[in-house]
Amino acid sequence: MSEADLHNRDVKGQPAEKTSISGKVRVRFAPSPTGPLHIGGVRTALFNYLFARRHNGTFILRIEDTDRQRYVSGAEEYIIESLSWCGIEIDEGVPPGGPYAPYRQSERKDIYRDYAMKLIDSGHAYLAFDSPEELEALRQEKEKSGEVFQYDHTVRGSLKNSLALSRERVEELIEKGVPYVVRFRIPADREIVINDIIRGEVRVNSATLDDKVLFKADGMPTYHLANIADDHLMEITHVIRGEEWLPSLPLHVLLYEAFGWSETMPAFAHLPLLLKPGGQGKLSKRDGDRLGFPVFPLRWKDPVTGEVSEGYREAGYFPEAFVNLLALLGWNPGTEQEIFSMEEMISHFSLEKVHKAGARFDPDKARWFNHQYLQNADPGRVAGEFMNILQEKGHSADPGRVGQICSLVRERADFAHEIWEQASFFFERPERYDEKLARKKWKEETPLLLEKLTELLKDIEPFHAGNISETVKGYLEKEGIGPGSMMIPARLALVGEGKGPDLFVIMEILGREETIERIRLAVEKLSV
Repeated sequence: MSEADLHNRDVKGQPAEKTSISGKVRVRFAPSPTGPLHIGGVRTALFNYLFARRHNGTFILRIEDTDRQRYVSGAEEYIIESLSWCGIEIDEGVPPGGPYAPYRQSERKDIYRDYAMKLIDSGHAYLAFDSPEELEALRQEKEKSGEVFQYDHTVRGSLKNSLALSRERVEELIEKGVPYVVRFRIPADREIVINDIIRGEVRVNSATLDDKVLFKADGMPTYHLANIADDHLMEITHVIRGEEWLPSLPLHVLLYEAFGWSETMPAFAHLPLLLKPGGQGKLSKRDGDRLGFPVFPLRWKDPVTGEVSEGYREAGYFPEAFVNLLALLGWNPGTEQEIFSMEEMISHFSLEKVHKAGARFDPDKARWFNHQYLQNADPGRVAGEFMNILQEKGHSADPGRVGQICSLVRERADFAHEIWEQASFFFERPERYDEKLARKKWKEETPLLLEKLTELLKDIEPFHAGNISETVKGYLEKEGIGPGSMMIPARLALVGEGKGPDLFVIMEILGREETIERIRLAVEKLSV
């Protein structure tokens, strides 16, 4: 069955058009501002964005902030900045606004109260006055016999709710100000069948479900009510979200039915989990801390504890590389191609090609992606990144010279900041010399050879690598001197060790005076 056929099927498996009134695909990314955005959340946003762009649709950012106890200051701003860094453009929602504003659920709570009342009036929901202490006592009682307490059709008739109590008693409790929640009335025995775009047919018997709270005693809705109401009101056509929400799918389908919205219910696609590098279990911050890689897109400082967690941006990743590696965690375009621009991902993206199985995160592969982007990036961009690093280290340099240096050494680096490890000698004279190499290659005749080299360098015009190479190699050949006798000690003098690009290019970039001075200093220090 094709993606078009599958995502255009309703709960009963019959074809149903999945477009909004405007005829457009509309998707939403709806995170909760309870902390930093995990890379799994970024991937969910990315897949929604790719799908929207692939179908010329609309990508919406909705902030689901109804859980005020878990709300974290700064988290919403962090989410928005993360998406911006990744190049995921928000068409509608927070912050740009749009025709369905407001897009923060905390600003829509009166809407949810009205919908909760509609469910009560239609008999699909009820008021429950059970206190947290009473419910905890019931849980503990069940645990004694090795069972799990579930507020469902088997017990609701004997508990403190509007289904079991008289109308007079319910009104009395309300007048006394006894806190209550609104619970959904799950059918006792109903086979719920849903077609998920990625997972195919999902079957669940309602007898396994509990009567979820839809509206809390603090006057705020739970995720389930707010999510369904907003998706309907905002004309969402496809709900693309993480696998962890799959257990909520039967309840959500029943809610659509209870509201009479089955015909406009969105198609669902539940993405596979991001797994630990070992493949077992969901990727967590602890895995990143233990193995030394970020699990957040940007640096995050916990406003309560002050703990700082590094992000991919601060680790030196190009945003394009980060997005590219995330896209291939669970999605396979069906070719051998691995490097995709955003435009290429959009043109190739299909939910049909998203896997059911979890996607294992590989930190080494992540580095590989950034290496590819570093090698192919515009030289000016790499130079600009490296100029910032130089500035942090107290150096300034001509941008053209920096670009030349970066082009010489970036093949050995995965990140712009690693270029410093390969190129620091261009900006700082060696303070020490590789002892092992010096013992092996610094001979009795080396000072005389290097003195001759400096004499040759003084007369080369212009002082370019080609001219230097021709002059020095011509002299060595004429005198019958092995190149290593002069060139290896010269590299040691200029670099401090045996690494680096072409020696004559190094000389050209350092310039005549600096090259000669470094050779003089090495002779002075190593000829003691």
